[in-house]
Amino acid sequence: MAHPHWAASSETGLPTVQPGKRVNLTEALAGAPARDDLVVVDGIRFSSAELEATTSSTAAALAERSVGHGDRVAFQLPVGVEAVALYRACWRLGAIAAALHPRAGSAQLVAAIEALDPVVRVAGPGSPAAELPGVLDVRCLRGGPEVPPGPVASSDDALVMFTSGSSGVPKGVIHTHGGLLYKVRQLLEVHGLGSGDAVLMPAPLAHVSGLLHGVLVPGVAGMRTVLMPNWNPADALELIETEAITYMVGPPTFFLALMDDPGFSPQRTRSLRMLSCGGADVTPAFVERARNELGAVVKRSYGSTEAPTVATSRFDDPPEQMSYTDGRSFDETQIQVDDHGEVWVHGPEVARGYLEPTQGNGVFVDGWFRTGDLGRLDGKWLTITGRSNDQIIRAGENISAREVEMHLEAHQSIKQAVVVGMPDDRLGERVAAFVVTSDHFDLETCRSWFATRGLAPFLTPEYLKMVEELPLLASGKFDRSALQSRLEPPQ
Repeated sequence: MAHPHWAASSETGLPTVQPGKRVNLTEALAGAPARDDLVVVDGIRFSSAELEATTSSTAAALAERSVGHGDRVAFQLPVGVEAVALYRACWRLGAIAAALHPRAGSAQLVAAIEALDPVVRVAGPGSPAAELPGVLDVRCLRGGPEVPPGPVASSDDALVMFTSGSSGVPKGVIHTHGGLLYKVRQLLEVHGLGSGDAVLMPAPLAHVSGLLHGVLVPGVAGMRTVLMPNWNPADALELIETEAITYMVGPPTFFLALMDDPGFSPQRTRSLRMLSCGGADVTPAFVERARNELGAVVKRSYGSTEAPTVATSRFDDPPEQMSYTDGRSFDETQIQVDDHGEVWVHGPEVARGYLEPTQGNGVFVDGWFRTGDLGRLDGKWLTITGRSNDQIIRAGENISAREVEMHLEAHQSIKQAVVVGMPDDRLGERVAAFVVTSDHFDLETCRSWFATRGLAPFLTPEYLKMVEELPLLASGKFDRSALQSRLEPPQ
């Protein structure tokens, strides 16, 4: 059943863009309704006019430093209005915004900057990039006369964003103006959002979710954006209550922390009406709990830096589809699953490629993006069953780590579970589980639980460790490699 506020909110303030007309991001953002509290950070409210003034000054400063159409601007900034303005300033000049994660270390930054070869490098005070040579302090990035927006085509590059992962070489993902704007228009419609909404964004704006839902979606709709430079569940509850936050997007870790906070009560989150959760750790048990305790529409979604939110549910889709599938594609976006179970995606939002073209060999094929994720399609509904490199192969049996996690989290004592492969000389790998619990849950209890559910014995974890918390990647997803490093050999 739809939330009672849907109709009123979704009818307010949406920009109208003809489906066949391509416009750039600057034009779309300029068409949003003005407001006095467009961006809120640390209790400070920035109006549309104030953000525009900061954007204009930043664009002038970049132009004075010879930044023009097609040039790259690399920046490492905390979550805040400076990052929002710098994105907008780059797009006004037709330049390419290259956002670097606020917690990226010096080695990662040097590699990224070398790959980007940016015209200008910008950093916030105290950030790792500020220690590198040739980096400009963002506080000095103020210019003179206004620079009018230049001609920018929808096919022009707008963004380079680096993928996050537990291992391997990061890839610089390239997105165009048209691709990002297509995704923004689609998300506004699918989520049923308008200028009457308010979003709380705790994710870094250098992450694709932070960019879309902290900069572009609210910016184009003209809705209030409340940014959190540092995540704290108690502070988040306070902001949700005082700012009347209506929607949030993020991994389950954010929402579990809210519900587990000592100060939580359903009354404090009564304004929430929609949560969209992505990542391999979204289970039906989590969705059901969040829906009941937070009193909102809660749905799973699926996407990546290369192909953001390619599957989700509309706000009025059946709740069971939101719980047990990762949604469906919309409009021009297409999804297919090949004979090996790998998910392929095609659509305007798919990245143009990687900064290093050879990294895209075999990944971008005839306009399709091979995700590396495993899934199944039941009619139009997609369910991700695991990531190809997260599969555990035990004595020749292919085991989806996510499938095991879902069975673990169905137990009333388990709050969170992450499953990894444990190397084994005889079997190749064994199933190992790390769990956050409310009560004692040992291996014997686990075996009994899996037997009660009638599962094949090879799915049952053979190693189990209770932990107080699970390590996270910068994206907010679980760091599986870190957990594998904690595996202890059997006694």
